[in-house]
Amino acid sequence: MVREPWRGTGEAARIHERMLRDRPEQRATLLVDASHNGRPTTLRAVGLPSDRRPAAVRGGPVYTMMVRQLHAT
Repeated sequence: MVREPWRGTGEAARIHERMLRDRPEQRATLLVDASHNGRPTTLRAVGLPSDRRPAAVRGGPVYTMMVRQLHAT
């Protein structure tokens, strides 16, 4: 989500916070490229298995579906 010079600085978390802070939904989902070593720490993988490949993209990247609780239920 962020370019190399800003990785590990907390910038991705700040971007997520700005994007999601005013959303009315209870949860947000994100697809993360499963080949990346780092995964967002404020999100968790959902379901078993959580790795998915978009049906329309044969041979495309595999994504891990992540979810984040936005508001208490």
